[in-house]
Amino acid sequence: MKRFGITIGDPCGIGPEITLKALHASSQYQQHALLFGSRSILDHYNKALGYGFAFNAITTIAEWKEGVVNIFDPMPHVKAEDIEIGKVTVLGGELAFQSVVSSIEFALRGEISSVVTAPLNKEALHLAGHKFAGHTEIFGAYTHGPSYAMLLWSEKLKAIHVSTHVSLRQACDACTKERVLTVIRLADETLRKAGYEKPRIAVAGLNPHAGENGLFGTEELEHIIPAVETARAQGLAVDGPIPPDTVFLKAMKGSYDVVVAMYHDQGHIPLKMLAFDSGVNITVGLDVIRTSVDHGTAFDIAGKLIASEKSLLEAISIGMKL
Repeated sequence: MKRFGITIGDPCGIGPEITLKALHASSQYQQHALLFGSRSILDHYNKALGYGFAFNAITTIAEWKEGVVNIFDPMPHVKAEDIEIGKVTVLGGELAFQSVVSSIEFALRGEISSVVTAPLNKEALHLAGHKFAGHTEIFGAYTHGPSYAMLLWSEKLKAIHVSTHVSLRQACDACTKERVLTVIRLADETLRKAGYEKPRIAVAGLNPHAGENGLFGTEELEHIIPAVETARAQGLAVDGPIPPDTVFLKAMKGSYDVVVAMYHDQGHIPLKMLAFDSGVNITVGLDVIRTSVDHGTAFDIAGKLIASEKSLLEAISIGMKL
């Protein structure tokens, strides 16, 4: 196993807790993970959970030590008492952002093989002055690649998105032949990396009944069908557009390996219904492998020591596969 990074997310949320719980569940992960985040809040949870981890704070990979949990703290002056657990704060947003950017720098230098992200809070991120819609957009800005997309992964169902954090009105405009074709290719490429010999890809329609041959919208005729036909001509196993009210059921029953969703909620709702605690969020198409939990900061239970690490463990596992 290669070294990999875990960003602990917004320290006011459940990220630090689930990170330590995930490491406690696997001695292998303890040996190979580099944590990015506040050392002081990790000390706090280490004591609260009764784990007794030994930590080693590093500034460069040359300071790595075996037999302990290694940490890169981007803001080492911050004390645990400065962090308001369970609240949206500027400090929480700043720490989360600096942790992510630091992890990307380590990954681009080849010092870690992938990055696994615990949740950050978008409001806190914006309060800190970082106007990104989320992790996907931060990685898109700080890494390299001609195009990228968000893929939600679970054992029961997988969905990759043509658009994500934009308004529904903007999502319709984003549904172009070029973008749909790009996302189909990214779906095929990612699943092949994960071991699928020839991924079976379903493309959802944008409109009810996939447009009903132009009766309920023309995006399918003008953009989605041409993208599917081009992908099929290139040898990809792809069908569509399939009405969005049935395509996910077909995929869940085994007819397809992944669904290309046209917008955020179209893909997120079925995934979270089926696999809220075990789903993984993957940013694909970039030169840094990034996987993440598919849940939020859960400020309402932060500090109560009841958060589940299951999704984070899945994210680490998928990151290793990729």
